[in-house]
Amino acid sequence: MEQNRQVAIEMRGITKTFGSIVANKDVDLSVYRGEILALLGENGSGKTTLMNMLSGIYFPDAGEILVGGKPVSIRSPKDAFTYGIGMIHQHFKLVDIFSAVENVALAMDTKEKYNLKAVAARMQEICNRYGFDLDVHQKVYDMSVSQKQTLEIVKVLYRGADFLILDEPTAVLTPQEADKLFQVIRNMREDGKSVIIITHKLHEVLSISDRVTILRKGKYIGTVDTCDATENSLTEMMVGQKVELNIDRPEPINPEPRIVLKNVTCKSAEGVTVLDNISFTINSGEILGIAGISGCGQKELLEAIAGLQNVEQGSSILYYSPEDRKTTELVGKSPRKIRDLGVALSFVPEDRLGMGLVGSMGMTENMMLRYYNESKSIFAESKKPRKLAIKIKDDLKVVTPGIDTPVRALSGGNVQKVLVGREIAASPTVLMTAYAVRGLDINTSYMIYHLLNEQKQAGVAVVYVGEDLDVLLEISDRILVLCGGKVNGIVDARSTTKSEVGLLMTNLKKEAQHD
Repeated sequence: MEQNRQVAIEMRGITKTFGSIVANKDVDLSVYRGEILALLGENGSGKTTLMNMLSGIYFPDAGEILVGGKPVSIRSPKDAFTYGIGMIHQHFKLVDIFSAVENVALAMDTKEKYNLKAVAARMQEICNRYGFDLDVHQKVYDMSVSQKQTLEIVKVLYRGADFLILDEPTAVLTPQEADKLFQVIRNMREDGKSVIIITHKLHEVLSISDRVTILRKGKYIGTVDTCDATENSLTEMMVGQKVELNIDRPEPINPEPRIVLKNVTCKSAEGVTVLDNISFTINSGEILGIAGISGCGQKELLEAIAGLQNVEQGSSILYYSPEDRKTTELVGKSPRKIRDLGVALSFVPEDRLGMGLVGSMGMTENMMLRYYNESKSIFAESKKPRKLAIKIKDDLKVVTPGIDTPVRALSGGNVQKVLVGREIAASPTVLMTAYAVRGLDINTSYMIYHLLNEQKQAGVAVVYVGEDLDVLLEISDRILVLCGGKVNGIVDARSTTKSEVGLLMTNLKKEAQHD
């Protein structure tokens, strides 16, 4: 098959680093003319970075890109369009108050941008040709997410792209909208266009692509014809074999329900369902791992429990007091109200310096955020927070010029130590962490694992959202797997396999779809 096909784009030995982080290492990729290529990989496997180099957003540190067999230099999106390459990102780049036709005209740098009638006519021609459903005169602020995505694709085609890169195109679409998009993509392939889809969803890969290229931890694993691939073969290539990390995992002692979620549903600002009828139990004295591809509802789940996210009617989040088993309904209550009711809940969010800490403040002031409303005086009390700041600095070996140095001046690992230390110091009965070791060195990571295990042994219910499956398998007692906003399974971390969890992350089971 390959001998009869023309290689349109080739990437050879592509390497890209950001400081000490290697995003791509010696990656090869080829795209045929008139094919749909799926680029598959876990979170952080380097898929988007690789395509950002093909589309001119980044420039590779090493390696070369060939278009039509000739080496080219792509240093900007404008350069990419010169070679017919256009990328549709997850976050759309549209002007809300402009209409569809005005947004397309804005992207043109010729006199054509002033002839809206001609632009509208050509846009309509593109829509008719490929089967797009778009009102070219509609304002962007009146469009659904699906219509905005359609506009972005039309905008790229209008500029003459023969190679389209779609970054997680179905992440914000309903299944019906996704089916519609796939039909349009097939129409583009029939017209000789080459389409690269960045994805992590196995069923999409198998239904839409001609070939699949798999990346893992920034490295090229291989390319297979979709007709020869199965869900199991792709999962194994994507997640690899389990790595033994030797993280301590003490047995849970007398676990009992601490938080029980029933039928929790949550929608995004755009009206997309991000949590769909979620039900499960968080037990004391155990670490419950949460696995799932990024954007499957992990953030919203933790925020819903913490009182930071609105949930739909009929949702219930019950907290069971460790003293008297008395229940408290958390739905509809603010974080302050939850705390006032005696619920000891600590939350280490994903956004360390946005949601967790105030970057311009020192350690003392960031500790004070936990206690400012306890002061009887009109002035914030600083003695207790200062004492805590010194204790965390000494106990967790935080490297800082002083406890009053702004925390944004500290390294990522030290910022995380400050945040985790503060939340643990509040003596919680429930401790929730999101990506607690992301970007940390191995020693700091093991320190965090040790702190979480200490909390577990003290009877705290620990929720650990992580993206590294090897860590999740070794630190957790149970693992809840989210897929498409649904609970796709809860497995025993001691007996499950990496492949089983990987498959649950990427392939929604029928029973989960119809819950």
